[in-house]
Amino acid sequence: MPKLAPLAAAQLHTACDPEALGFQRSDELPELDAADLHGRAVDAIHLGLDIAGEGFNLFVLGDAGSGRHEIVARLLDERRQEGPPPGDWCYVWNFEHASRPRLLRLPCGRGPAFRDDMQHFVEELIPAIAAVFEGDEYRERIEALQDEAKQREETALRQLGDEAQQLGIALLRTPHGFAFLPMKDTENTLTQEEFEKLPEDRQHALGEHIKALRERMHRLVAEFPRWRRELQNRIRDAGRDALGATVTHMIEELKPRYADLPELCEHLDEVLKDIIASGESLHTSPRSDEDTETLTFSGSISVQRYLVNVLVANPADGALPVVYEDHPTLQNLVGRIDHLVHMGTLVSNFTLIRAGALHRANGGFLVLDAMKLLAQPFAWEGLKRALKSGRLRIESLSELIGVAGSVQLEPEPMPLELKLILIGERVIYYLLGQYDPEFPALFRINADMESEIVRSADNTAAYARLIAALARRAALPPLSAPAMARLIDQAARIAGDAERLSTHTQPIDDRLREAAHFATASGADRIERDHVEAALEAHRRRHERIRLRHQQEILRGQWLVDTDGSHVGQVNGLAVVPLGEDSFAHPVRITATVRVGEGEIIDIEREVKLGGPIHSKGVLILSSFMAARFGWTMPLSLKASLVFEQSYGGVEGDSASLAELTALLSALSGVAVRQALAVTGSVNQFGVVQPVGGINEKIEGFFDICVARGLSGAQGVLIPRANVCHLMLRADVVEAVRSRRFSVWAVADVDEALELLTGVPAGKPDADGAMPVGSLNAKVLEGLKKLADLRALAGRLDRP
Repeated sequence: MPKLAPLAAAQLHTACDPEALGFQRSDELPELDAADLHGRAVDAIHLGLDIAGEGFNLFVLGDAGSGRHEIVARLLDERRQEGPPPGDWCYVWNFEHASRPRLLRLPCGRGPAFRDDMQHFVEELIPAIAAVFEGDEYRERIEALQDEAKQREETALRQLGDEAQQLGIALLRTPHGFAFLPMKDTENTLTQEEFEKLPEDRQHALGEHIKALRERMHRLVAEFPRWRRELQNRIRDAGRDALGATVTHMIEELKPRYADLPELCEHLDEVLKDIIASGESLHTSPRSDEDTETLTFSGSISVQRYLVNVLVANPADGALPVVYEDHPTLQNLVGRIDHLVHMGTLVSNFTLIRAGALHRANGGFLVLDAMKLLAQPFAWEGLKRALKSGRLRIESLSELIGVAGSVQLEPEPMPLELKLILIGERVIYYLLGQYDPEFPALFRINADMESEIVRSADNTAAYARLIAALARRAALPPLSAPAMARLIDQAARIAGDAERLSTHTQPIDDRLREAAHFATASGADRIERDHVEAALEAHRRRHERIRLRHQQEILRGQWLVDTDGSHVGQVNGLAVVPLGEDSFAHPVRITATVRVGEGEIIDIEREVKLGGPIHSKGVLILSSFMAARFGWTMPLSLKASLVFEQSYGGVEGDSASLAELTALLSALSGVAVRQALAVTGSVNQFGVVQPVGGINEKIEGFFDICVARGLSGAQGVLIPRANVCHLMLRADVVEAVRSRRFSVWAVADVDEALELLTGVPAGKPDADGAMPVGSLNAKVLEGLKKLADLRALAGRLDRP
């Protein structure tokens, strides 16, 4: 069998050709259309925005940092001038139910004008009321009414006194009221002794007269409160009449401005009616600067209730609102009602109603982050209630949890008509679809953003426009073509695929800004490739502390990893360590031991509960491979143990299964494995090597250790052949391969890997299943036969 050749340097890194980009400076490039990169998602977003039916809200799926919010914001901004203009929404006093403020809708841009008009009206109303009730004409009329009432009482008393005098009885006014006494003459009354000296018939007649007069006096005095109430009513009517002429004139001045709005004219009529009905009580109520605090729905009289609370004001040009709520709590979504402390009590009124994001976005678009929304108590359920009912009711948290301690305002709900766009990761979308039965009916359109795109010539040109747009929006210097090509290469590295470009633009934008800093610091008028390289190196240096710590422990001999020599049952595997936005890999020793048994392969990581389910699955596949390849001629009589040496944390994934299988076959055959090589890849039951992730980091991780110890030319890494298209290695690795100081081999199956790792031909079975003499597989069979013979011998010795 011919020896497998290592990969050529050109296969390790697919570079973007600056000449193929077709520009000298990035500011020559046109603006990018998002549909060039996310055509499927953009079409879905347009569909969702075009359909006005109930429940056709959107959920935009995509990875964080992929520009989801910016793309959505740009598409919504293009739609702001389409559709019916939104309205302005105002809360006003409800004259029938003070605890239920009334909601008024006005054409966009007219809400603030109405508020200002009513504010000016109230400011003019206060002195107008004072002028009416403090004017000479009103006072003279009131005095005339009071004199008339007083004269009426005095006339009635005088008439009763005259009648009493004709009967010989005097009507006297005392501190305790009125009294009737017999008269001696026109000036004096009889004393008790003088009265007793009168004849009995005279005494009896005077007594009867006094009794009758007292009854008439009692009836007359009982009439006085009614007469005084009549006086108060007449005074009140006089006040209303006086106010009517003044206030009616003020209201009539306002009405022509809102003649096209019947609801507002109706409200102005109610204001006029209330002012006239309230009369002088408005004049006698306090008018301090704290009137707003004293205005509650408990019925206190204040001119402040004629004000207008503009809940939502939209621009007069009719542009649809686009609202992004970064902190979507329940109150930030559905609004809230503030309270003030007045005389030790929490009070509220319609002027303290505050709009939520749903109010502000009504008639337009509301954009929310799904994770932030779901993290807020009651917010998700409150949002669904509003969407399902089509009416936005302000809810308080105290009311929801049942701890409200006072009477609450109940503002009139707002009719709700908007497009809601949720932005989140795919797992959130699918979890909501699975566990919330109401979710599919409320979000009928999903727009799935691309995580990566094919690295074709057209997409590369589009990606260049994307990077140019990022620089333009951030007011950064333009990029040269080589600098642009280097960032495009980095996008492929982020995607982990030489044939793909990552749409995760956040790290590209970060490196772009850092490169702009280096360009500015050097006095350059554009970003060059060297500046991009400096930014990438600075980023690597910031994140290399833990990587260097791993490397130092290996170089110091604390973590045992060999890079030369050979050893039976021992292979260098490669492990990836994810660290947030970055990751690195390092070699790890994998060993295998065998002994007589019943065909069992023990995964020590699983036994101690450090191995994950995928890793355990990989070990079970090894068992199946062993049985399929070597179990046809004899029962497998081995007991093998596999372990990641010096591994003190969890182990997950099947990318080490090729290394584990190599170590196992080495232990069975007794053939040593070259320690100058490291291995990665998973295998299936037929021994085919399958692709794995983190391939670039794994190669570079072993390369760095070899460089630190000195490259010998014998060192290298074995990778799955299917991973060749993913290679985007660092320039120093590519250069080392070009100078034949380091090698990378791509293997298709376990036999190719074994030949490279051991230097012994693997051997193919003949028609009878026999392996070529001297081949590695033949040596494995010999080892298995030896174990089987030992087991058979032990069985015979155990027999009685």
